[in-house]
Amino acid sequence: MIEVQHLTKRYGDLTAVSSISFSVASGQILGFLGPNGSGKTTTMRIITGFLPATSGTVKVAGFDIFDDSFEVRKRIGYLPETPPLYNDMTVTSYLRFVARIKGMARGEISAALDRVLMRCGLGHVANRVTGHLSKGYRQRVGLAQAIIHNPDVLVLDEPTVGLDPQQIIEIRTLIKELAGAHTVVLSTHILPEVAQVCEKVVIISSGHVVKEGLITDLTQDGQTLEDVFLRAISQEGAAPDFPQAVSEEAAQ
Repeated sequence: MIEVQHLTKRYGDLTAVSSISFSVASGQILGFLGPNGSGKTTTMRIITGFLPATSGTVKVAGFDIFDDSFEVRKRIGYLPETPPLYNDMTVTSYLRFVARIKGMARGEISAALDRVLMRCGLGHVANRVTGHLSKGYRQRVGLAQAIIHNPDVLVLDEPTVGLDPQQIIEIRTLIKELAGAHTVVLSTHILPEVAQVCEKVVIISSGHVVKEGLITDLTQDGQTLEDVFLRAISQEGAAPDFPQAVSEEAAQ
């Protein structure tokens, strides 16, 4: 479903992502892991079409993100770390607005709205202003806007950051329910979350992919995912002396 080949992103002399390659199968949940500044957010923004690459290719459902950007965007739902909400709009009016700007036919919007309100547990707050919602419900609205057009692929950047334990469980459950019908790329710093939700992981460090594989394969010798992660980012060559590597924050 997603094929990333030799993807590179430079900002002048600074390199945020250096020739990374990985794949995600249809219906799979991929955990995209790495330390702060490793290139995760840059990669996700390129996959979703929000940021151009310097070189390399990304294909989603067979469409090239650079040559067929419109087709790819129709097939992707994106939840950035901070949900892109309009605080003065109600949940319903906001989701209707998102559906329209994503090109949904007017006759399809009402049914889609009912579907995401139910799936994301938003029915009882549908008429509330988004700016008055708790962080947990704002995350739910963010997920709802990402899936309202029923995309093939979901890209979720830190979807449970800042939530309380109960909210984290609820969002995890929702993400797991989305698997199969959607291919999911999940970026998070919470390794137990990845172990519980994801089938496969890609670990990136200093702009390079240092580990890729199914969790069951990577942990079959008794290692925890934390063991795998720490070894991958600290092993010789995993984080080379790469003076042009730059954190996403510095590149923005």
